[in-house]
Amino acid sequence: MATGTLIPLEEYLGHSFRPDCDYIDGELWERNCGEEEHSDLLGCFIGLLNTAENKLYLRANPALRVQVKPNNFRVPDVCVRPRSAPSQRFVTEAPLLCIEILSPRDTVSEIRTRIHEYLAMGVPEVWLVDSKFRTITIYNGSSIVEHTTGALTVPQTPVTLQLAHIFSALDDYQQ
Repeated sequence: MATGTLIPLEEYLGHSFRPDCDYIDGELWERNCGEEEHSDLLGCFIGLLNTAENKLYLRANPALRVQVKPNNFRVPDVCVRPRSAPSQRFVTEAPLLCIEILSPRDTVSEIRTRIHEYLAMGVPEVWLVDSKFRTITIYNGSSIVEHTTGALTVPQTPVTLQLAHIFSALDDYQQ
């Protein structure tokens, strides 16, 4: 949701927000995050992606700004880039993968817009994670496929993640 705050791009890039905000055409947009399941899944993804073996192929960062258009920045829950990606204040080249974890307040329209912006900038895949139904839906521009079991492979890498391992983060606290 928009906060109604208009600020220049230079001010957005020069400040940090907690949690970080998207920046769309001069306006700050709050991100829906900060809830326990969202946080547990985010931590699980970062842990699974940032193993010593996986770091040979990729860099996975939580809440890293991605410039999807000249005046638009999105902050995916997880941004996965090639290991060879340069260190930058914010991402200007298409990541390998953007992961978005649904929150109860997310709307279909907002999520679809985010996904389309990532794909339009050249991101090969966007994973949309739904903790309620324990699904991960993969968007790749030509198809949309929902997964409930099995493994997912990070584009352009040999890195695979088991859905059971991802959603086990939710089981740890529901006993």
